[in-house]
Amino acid sequence: MEEVVVVDWVRTPRGRGSSRGGLHAFSPLDLVVHLMRALPQRVGLDPAEVGDVVLGCADQVGEQGGNLARTAALLAGWGPGVPGATVNRFCVSGLDAVGQVAARLRSGEYAVGVAGGVESTSRVPIFSDGGPLWSDPAVVSAIGSVHMGIAADLNATLDGFGRAELDGYAVETHGKAAAAWARGDFARSVIPMPGGLAHDELVRPDMSLESIADLPPAFAALGAGGQDEIALAASPLVERIEHRHTVASSPAMADGAVLVLLATARAAAERGWTPRARVVAGAGAAVDPVLMLTAGQEAIEAVLARTGIGADALGVVEFAEAFSALCLRLRRDLGFGEDRLNPWGGTMAMGHAFGATGAIIVGQLVDELEALDRRYGVAAVSGAAGLGSALLLER
Repeated sequence: MEEVVVVDWVRTPRGRGSSRGGLHAFSPLDLVVHLMRALPQRVGLDPAEVGDVVLGCADQVGEQGGNLARTAALLAGWGPGVPGATVNRFCVSGLDAVGQVAARLRSGEYAVGVAGGVESTSRVPIFSDGGPLWSDPAVVSAIGSVHMGIAADLNATLDGFGRAELDGYAVETHGKAAAAWARGDFARSVIPMPGGLAHDELVRPDMSLESIADLPPAFAALGAGGQDEIALAASPLVERIEHRHTVASSPAMADGAVLVLLATARAAAERGWTPRARVVAGAGAAVDPVLMLTAGQEAIEAVLARTGIGADALGVVEFAEAFSALCLRLRRDLGFGEDRLNPWGGTMAMGHAFGATGAIIVGQLVDELEALDRRYGVAAVSGAAGLGSALLLER
């Protein structure tokens, strides 16, 4: 089996997922092609050597349909011989794209691969695919399919996290992200759009407990409209769901794209590339679709058990911030302090571009391991319908 390494990575800034967002003028294809033209110049990559391009994307309809990975590779001039595939595991998609490419490199199927993801929530809104998981009443009733925010509030209720704790985590992650941008931590990896956005525009440096104290619960109306009833019927663990998450303690929808260049260690050496990290192992998980958002934590626990590496050995944990409650639960159960869990801030501060988020946190993990001089790190995501995935890296 081949050893697999991360050679480099690039991403766009993350724009607000609305018509007023800084990336709304760019199509999802524009975002990916922009990165495909930038990546080869950074490392001296000959695109013709790429064995496959695998992108995550959660809503593969309209401008995000038609196998965007293959379309982008052709449009970027990578040549007709470079394959492309687009995968969907909801919010886990980008992380799974990296894991899939790493597995195929490890098997020797090819020597150089590119993984990543893209989502333009401003142009292709959430749930645009109209899948039965969201839209078919019979399916929703049969499996207890609920909105992610309802699941987050259910988890907060079960774990006993109050509004003050949820708000506190939101302020923390925005503060970390603002400080990281001020230090220039993202300068190496973020590729500004031409004539457009150059930074993650959702970060609020001035967020405080006082500034968000009056925000109403974000999902109470959704719950009262029938979602609470579905959740409690499918998973009767409590008598009532306490709605405590607000827009501040929930991930904001964003536009963005990312590419990660991976290779076998042998191929990297032959090309004179200096590996930035080694892919140690990955793990997937699936949990109750109503509780839903605990799967990322279970995937972390699974990959640690598989490798024999203890939680205390992880120098950095990049966990996609699917609501404050799940971050607080992870911190409580595995002992990840503020200095190790998302040290440069996370998706609640910088935005959640569904199909791209998982690959973005893999790249950010690499940057953080280097900057903080730490050895092991893990990237993990929880997604809709109770899916999760984790990837363990060694600097």
